[in-house]
Amino acid sequence: MSLLEGQVGVEDLVLLEPLDEDSLIKNLRLRYEEKEIYTYIGSVVISVNPYQSLPIYGPEFIAKYRDYTFYELKPHIYALANMAYQSLKDRDLDQCILITGESGAGKTEASKLVMSYVAAVCGKGEQVNVVKEQLLQSNPVLEAFGNAKTIRNDNSSRFGKYMDIEFDFKGSPLGGVITNYLLEKSRVVKQLKGERNFHIFYQLLAGADAQLLKALKLEQDASSYAYLNGAVSQMNAMDDASNFRALQSAMSVIGFSEDEIRQVLEVTALVLKLGNVKLTDEFQANGIAASGIADGKVVREIGELMGLSSMELERALCSRTMETAKEKVVTVLNVTQAQYARDALAKNVYSRLFDWIVNRINESIKVGSGEKRKVMGVLDIYGFEILENNSFEQFVINYCNEKLQQVFIELTLKEEQEEYKREGIPWTKVDYFDNGIICNLIEHSQQGILAMLDEECLRPGVVSDSTFLAKLNQLFSKHTHYESKVTQNAQRQYDHTMGLSCFRISHYAGKVTYNVNGFIDKNNDLLFRDLSQTMWKARHPLLRSLFPEGNPKEASLKRPPTAGSQFKNSVAVLMKNLYSKNPNYIRCIKPNDLQQYGRFSSELVVVQTRYLGLLENVRVRRAGYAHRQLYKPFFERYQLLSRSTWPHWNGGDRIHLPESGSSPDFISKTLLSMQARKFLLALKKNLPSTKVLDNTWPPAPYRYFNKANQELKRLFHQWKCKKFRDQLSPRQVQMLREKLCASELFKSKKASYPQSVPIPYRGDYVGLQGNPKLQKLKGKEEGPVLMADTVKKVNRGNGKTSARILLLTKGHVILTDAKKSQAQIVVGLENVAGVSVTSFRDGLFSLHLSEMSSADSKGDILLVSDHVVELLAKMYQAVLDATQRQLSVTVTEKFSVKFKDSSVAVKVIQGPQGAGNSKLTFKKKGSHSMEVTVR
Repeated sequence: MSLLEGQVGVEDLVLLEPLDEDSLIKNLRLRYEEKEIYTYIGSVVISVNPYQSLPIYGPEFIAKYRDYTFYELKPHIYALANMAYQSLKDRDLDQCILITGESGAGKTEASKLVMSYVAAVCGKGEQVNVVKEQLLQSNPVLEAFGNAKTIRNDNSSRFGKYMDIEFDFKGSPLGGVITNYLLEKSRVVKQLKGERNFHIFYQLLAGADAQLLKALKLEQDASSYAYLNGAVSQMNAMDDASNFRALQSAMSVIGFSEDEIRQVLEVTALVLKLGNVKLTDEFQANGIAASGIADGKVVREIGELMGLSSMELERALCSRTMETAKEKVVTVLNVTQAQYARDALAKNVYSRLFDWIVNRINESIKVGSGEKRKVMGVLDIYGFEILENNSFEQFVINYCNEKLQQVFIELTLKEEQEEYKREGIPWTKVDYFDNGIICNLIEHSQQGILAMLDEECLRPGVVSDSTFLAKLNQLFSKHTHYESKVTQNAQRQYDHTMGLSCFRISHYAGKVTYNVNGFIDKNNDLLFRDLSQTMWKARHPLLRSLFPEGNPKEASLKRPPTAGSQFKNSVAVLMKNLYSKNPNYIRCIKPNDLQQYGRFSSELVVVQTRYLGLLENVRVRRAGYAHRQLYKPFFERYQLLSRSTWPHWNGGDRIHLPESGSSPDFISKTLLSMQARKFLLALKKNLPSTKVLDNTWPPAPYRYFNKANQELKRLFHQWKCKKFRDQLSPRQVQMLREKLCASELFKSKKASYPQSVPIPYRGDYVGLQGNPKLQKLKGKEEGPVLMADTVKKVNRGNGKTSARILLLTKGHVILTDAKKSQAQIVVGLENVAGVSVTSFRDGLFSLHLSEMSSADSKGDILLVSDHVVELLAKMYQAVLDATQRQLSVTVTEKFSVKFKDSSVAVKVIQGPQGAGNSKLTFKKKGSHSMEVTVR
């Protein structure tokens, strides 16, 4: 199975021709339609979600990809995982695999495939197998508690996950550490239409037996719970009952005890039951609105399940204690406030439970502190989100994606180009959008949106979402990536899609409008102290451990950090971690919004390829070298091959190869390698000259070197050509392009072409610089004159010629009287339909004009030029540049000339002299044909 067998389209976009957006999208579509979902950009993997199971995974394919290098087989995620693992194992380089893309693009599945591949190839043994199983089984546990069905994705990660897998020096796994980021806990109490709550709730109700449900005081019907969207409680693509059994098994493999599993399910049940606590209006004696529990049954059941006093829980839900250093004040809550407190408690319980589960998994898979380890990080984090209503959660999710894009820009587009400059390698910069301005807009420590949000949350006085928005409008009124209704009105822009409570950011992936309603509350993320203290009083060990601040001895009046600042800090730690490792990229693409297999929306894909910077990535990779390596790691890996560098070496990292006459002391293991070295060293001493036209090359000493020798000859010739091109001036380069164009048009077709080859093209044959009248004719906007030549214009009636000066500009062909310097004919290049020229050594040619041309009402123009090859080559290029159209150049002895009222067939005959174009003789044959003899 070689790279070329069964190849569909181009497997590595670095080789794509022509390289433009259309060809890139067409190539991805072609491959996708043939179920080739992976494509490379160098070592970057593009993965297009197939929305179906494909027979390209499992033990057979794992075994195949572990035995081949990266480019030997078809593009595959296994190839990237293998390259990362082998680099970590053999070169001692810590790795990270960055999986990015929109929600629904297949990031979670990609991370599972990477994990399963690494687990399959990284060694065996009883203890190793235990570690591998624990790492793999963490996925179904985290998916159950952290994933949910959304509009775009049936198994969407609603949290960010970064896992560091740690290996010993042999490459066997020791364990790992999981870091989770910002669980979307608002989903616990509310979901959009067509979406579900977290999977665990549906799995528990569908998979638990009657005895367990009774113990948890739950009913099986999902529609019985206010926090669950009963309309989509079941999904065809997901078996909740089966997944619940798999979850219990996975938790056992990881190391959860039966008692721990039971307690986790009990806390999960608590969250469900909190949603069914109904609150009702009550009034105090003084008429102040209060609240109470409408039905005490649910509260009693929660108390029994958690070991809580139902009276204390009711008090905590319906009142609030304000405590200062001097006094405590108890205030009642109205129904709206009490519902807010209930939902806040449910979200906090679930979020803390999720954190506990992650920490519990880490306890099982952590590595002892004494062992030296190598690390491979796998990042699976929420994709960029643009919803109908975007709130605080989408804001921080998209901020995180901006930071990940910044990593990609820094390490792939920016750093690589700067490395070429540092090395002194000639380089033409590839432009790209640097999203640092957007990251700074959000995260600036003093004047960023998050800083403004924190300032508004923490300052005394009346604060609200609207005062926060007003502050943003004032601070960012002229920022190019920020807009709101206020900034639009100031600029007299009227956009009905922008709400009064919204602001919009132009992200790297597109514009997103955020509604600030709820930003203050979500950023504060405060839970009334009464609720924390009540939860701490529970006799349920796990629930009690989730609320340590409820312990009166640990009580603090200090305000906890905001959700935004915590997230910003955790993202900063993640970025530092990623920058410290060698990056490997999997860029996931969503082919359609309907999650349908076989459907490819070019409009949707092109948007993703643009903001992912794929085209720029291709340009950087193809402009640079196929492989690069820092001196130090290269030296450390290969220093043992030389007696002069092993075992001791006192020099630097950059070593110079021995001169051709010296005897190198590299260790040779086979006769073939010795012969190959001898051959290459001999070749080094006998290289031909660097003249481009010198095609000599020494023969190979042995037949089995013939193929390599031919390839070396080809590479040497290309290098010579490059060296020759590099020393040319821009004017010389342009001349060579014109010579190449002339070759393609006239080589082996026109007799005068060979003698034109060695003669440099001058362009100006009339002394244009000394004739200001002629210079005025071309117009200032035309730029420099491409060709100025004295030509002869042929009279259509009698064949007599009169001298004219022809000026070719970037937009026109101008014919002027040689004496008066006045334009007689001006033809726009868009009206030049074609050119006919003879195969003889004469300079006769016909300029065919389109019917729309008003330049010369008499029709086509017959001209004679002593520099016809140069003139037509320049004209061909000028028409191509001006109209993106290839000029039709016909070399023929029979052509038609359009006159005002008719067309005349012209036949050109070479006279007896046959040595030039000094004389033309016309012979009329009726009114519709003529013969022209050139002498």
